[in-house]
Amino acid sequence: MCAVIRKAALRLMRESFIRVITMVNNTANNRFEDFGPLYNYQYRIIIIGDTTVGKSSLLRHFTEGRTAEKNEPTVGVDFYSRMVEIKPGFRIKLQLWDTAGQEKFRSITRSYYRNSVGIIIVYDISNRKTFEHITQWLNEAETNINDSNHCVIQLVGHKADLDADRQVMYEEGEYFAKYHKIKFIETSAISGENVQEAFVMLAREINNRIEDGSLQIIEGWEGIKSGVTMTLSLSEESSRIPSPSSCSC
Repeated sequence: MCAVIRKAALRLMRESFIRVITMVNNTANNRFEDFGPLYNYQYRIIIIGDTTVGKSSLLRHFTEGRTAEKNEPTVGVDFYSRMVEIKPGFRIKLQLWDTAGQEKFRSITRSYYRNSVGIIIVYDISNRKTFEHITQWLNEAETNINDSNHCVIQLVGHKADLDADRQVMYEEGEYFAKYHKIKFIETSAISGENVQEAFVMLAREINNRIEDGSLQIIEGWEGIKSGVTMTLSLSEESSRIPSPSSCSC
């Protein structure tokens, strides 16, 4: 009887060992589907700016790796999500809210400011009017953000692929951003230029402010949330396996 129990226990140990190795290999290959989404923090970001500046195209390229040939104007608010790694082993889940640029939807979008830790203001480098409206967007953002938190704001000059039709020089966007002490970058959803970098740059700045204490997680606030980290404990796994030496026969 002891031999039968010992044989069964050894088989169970082998199966458990194989299962553990498979899970570890999946983790090493960045396959997280078996564990659910793993991230250190979740940041809520709102994207604002005039209609037709390419906010939706920018978000689709970032989250789906594609750009629609023609986008219909956003009605109200659309939602996107993606994980980014801002440093080795440190993952951020970005909740991205794409807002309508039309005035008639402003009352809807204003409610999203208070629960956002990051704001991206987008203008079209080939349309000067959209750049001239940045001050209005910035004022609206600063008026409506959560008073108890310092929201990170970033300016994005979009459609950098239209350089031949440029109406806003790079230096103008850079100067505006420096004057208002916000981040700045130019992007293109058509060529993919700086699309990834824009969102990672914002996520890193938010994380830097968390680390230096200027941003904090507040209960009930959606801007920053602690993430979900699932770990596999080999000792816990092995503790479920009966030891052959425990036979009392």
